[in-house]
Amino acid sequence: MFAHISAIPYQYIALPHDVQLMVKRLDLVHPTISGNKFFKLKYNFLEAKRLGYTQVLSFGGAYSNHILALAYAAHEYSFQSIAIIRGEELADLPLNPTLQTAQDLGMQFKFISRADYRLKHTSEFLAQFKQCYPHAYIIPEGGTNAFAIKGCEQILSAYDTQNFDVICCAVGTGGTIAGIINASLEQQQIIGFAALKADFLTNDVKQWVNKNNWSIFSDDTFGGYGKFNPQLLDFIEKIKKEYDLPLEPIYTGKAFYQLLQWIQTDYFPQPTRILFIHTGGLQTFQQNSSFILDIK
Repeated sequence: MFAHISAIPYQYIALPHDVQLMVKRLDLVHPTISGNKFFKLKYNFLEAKRLGYTQVLSFGGAYSNHILALAYAAHEYSFQSIAIIRGEELADLPLNPTLQTAQDLGMQFKFISRADYRLKHTSEFLAQFKQCYPHAYIIPEGGTNAFAIKGCEQILSAYDTQNFDVICCAVGTGGTIAGIINASLEQQQIIGFAALKADFLTNDVKQWVNKNNWSIFSDDTFGGYGKFNPQLLDFIEKIKKEYDLPLEPIYTGKAFYQLLQWIQTDYFPQPTRILFIHTGGLQTFQQNSSFILDIK
């Protein structure tokens, strides 16, 4: 299960600054269990198998990379999969490509109201689902828990800790950056670029780490989670054309945009060796390239 992966490729980005920028292409780890999702799900599935569960259950929006990765992993490793989807009105609409692919992989959906969805972390809410699905191993929204962080600690290699001064990544629920912080060296600087305006992210990450070499910034989220504008889309297209580096507008596009802004304004002392972790998430945007996320 989640067999050992081959070496993850790096991509050098040539910039007109005395800053070395490399991208670690986690998006190439697996075509469907993309990027950080591979690392987040690995030990969760091993634990589900160890405990004898036959189902996995998690939560997400209608365009969730996590839900699609979960559906594929469950199909691949003989689990039944269940997704609690935000938005009960979606039950009466045709499935978008993300949910249709997940359903084709055997995933069952339960659509709930947005008000109920906000209760997904409460013990009462989870108890109801444990009662309804007693054979299901429950994974939080976005996959972040202790097992996910254990997996994300494997994102950094010895090469990464020895050859880079700064390591950057996009931040959603905080699990990926927590794993990276734990695997980093104290003298390295870990920077997270949040995909949403969320002061709580720093406190969430603090509970998983014991180092002080990190910060999370949410200076430019282009309006909030799942929101973007022509400026960001033009930037993503430009990066694809100039560097053959595919990004998406929810996580990696925003993070890479902010990083290049900092480099161009000489935020980093020169020379600085920077590693950008590409956390994947391309497949959902590619499937839904004309969509507008409904994230309220």
